[in-house]
This record gives sequence, C-alpha cells and structure tokens, in this order.
Amino acid sequence: MARKKIGIALSGGAARGFAHVGVLKVLVENDIPIDMVAGTSAGSIIGGAIASGMSIDEIEKMARSVGWTDIGRPSLSPLGLLSNEPLGRYLARHFPVTRFEEMPIPFAAIACDLQTGDEVALKDKGDAIFAIKASCAVPGIFTPSTDEDDRMLVDGGAVRPLPCSILTKMGADVIIAVDVLACGSTFRSKPRTALGVSIQAAMTIIRTVSRNQHYRADIVIKPEIAHLRPDELSKRDEFIKLGEDAALEMIESIGSLL
Repeated sequence: MARKKIGIALSGGAARGFAHVGVLKVLVENDIPIDMVAGTSAGSIIGGAIASGMSIDEIEKMARSVGWTDIGRPSLSPLGLLSNEPLGRYLARHFPVTRFEEMPIPFAAIACDLQTGDEVALKDKGDAIFAIKASCAVPGIFTPSTDEDDRMLVDGGAVRPLPCSILTKMGADVIIAVDVLACGSTFRSKPRTALGVSIQAAMTIIRTVSRNQHYRADIVIKPEIAHLRPDELSKRDEFIKLGEDAALEMIESIGSLL
C-alpha cells in the first residue's frame, strides 16, 4: 500500500514565521515525511529553506542570525519604501540550491499579481529566490517584483495567506497547515490614528482569509503567539519554542492520519 503524500502549508506572518521553524523541527524529529511544501511570505522563506535541502539545525541557525539589514534596504523606487534585495542575497548564501527544479522537495511560493489581484503560485522551474522575494513584497513597504511576463508581484498574503489549495494541485493526500495568524493579537491597544485603524483592519481581513483556508487542511497547527508582535525579530527563540509546543500538541493526530 502506497504511503500518503504529505504537504505542508506555511502561512505568512512576518517575524511570527519563526514559529514555523519550531513546527518543522517537531515534524522531522517525529519522522513525519515532508513530500511537498507551500509558503506565503514568511512561510515561503522557511518552506524554501527546507525544500532546498537545509537541515532543521541549519534552518534554525539561519533564523537565529537574521537581522533587519538582511531583509531590506531603502529603495529609490516610488513603488516602495524598501527593497528586499538583501533578503535575496541572504537566502542565496544559505540555500544549498536556489532553483525550483533542483530542490529535493517540491516547493511553491505564493505571490499576488498586483494588477489583476490573481494568486500566482511560483513553482516547478526558475529562480526560487526571486519567488520568495515576490511572496514577501508587502505592498507599500517593499517594491514589487516584476517577473519575465511583466507581472508586478507582491506579498501573497494579499490573496492566499495560508496556501493549502496549491498543495492539493501538487498531489498532496494529507495537508498539514501551520497558521501563525489564526491566534489573533492580544498586544494591540485601541488605535489612535487613521493609519492605526487601517493597519488593524487589514490584519483582521488577512487573518479572516487565512482562517477560511482551514477547511482545506487535514490538520491545522496554530501556535499560541498572540502576545508577540509580527515585527519582534528579537523574540525568535520564543516564537520557535511556541511553534514546537503547538506541533507537539498535534503530533498524535498527525500520526493517526498516516
């Protein structure tokens, strides 16, 4: 009897993406196979890392060393405050391979076509580093990435913050989703400006869209990180530990599916 193929969906969430490292660590330590992986924004970074052949120890070491200067620099473009070219160089230094067709685990990075609003699944062939940068290009913050078809690509969280459906198309029999947005935010105070209202409303919309993908997954892991802000890189150890805790709580349920 053939073993079920397992797909891992990793949501966006900025620094909350460190929790993905903890989840993957538990899956690997418990011999849960990873046959394919899809990621959005921060999830595409961690998903691309494991798909490229990095070990969990190597991914954790990379996560513990990254700083803001490795992610972005001021942009001269009127389309964004920052360029994420430093992120591309940082990942290229760490990934064993950087092209989709060379990755030992099939991988998809989710972006959004800014002009049409369509979801764009970047996979199969081409530059995986470009795909990850596009998936992480938060509109208005980072300049969009323009692909060979002249599409202006931005953060996939705009359309698919939790990329479960693409894993079904890739052939997954079982989907394990890790949603670092689902827990909400307990650190927020009442917004005092129009910008604050806009940001909080946008995060609520993204979280709702992400939750609407839960039905597509067989298992949803939701780390309890509501008290941590998405910009707190310095809390990476706590993010990773809480990711481990959430995965351990679900490990028996995952085993029963297999």
